[in-house]
Amino acid sequence: MDIGTFRGITTLLIMIAFLGVVFWAYSKRRKKDFDEASRLPFADDDEDATESRDRSGTQDKTSSRHDEGDKHS
Repeated sequence: MDIGTFRGITTLLIMIAFLGVVFWAYSKRRKKDFDEASRLPFADDDEDATESRDRSGTQDKTSSRHDEGDKHS
């Protein structure tokens, strides 16, 4: 087997893997899971808004890892 045949087989295998992932991602069985996952970023915003209304105007002094950036002690 020469290098050209090896490259052709490798390309074919990668293309089959890619098409498998595409079919998996767009399958109707996965739609419900992906729709639910697509709403996850907004779930925390709703909870934060509710908590801030419950605190009656007090500010939260805690910070998340995202707010701290690259601060490491």
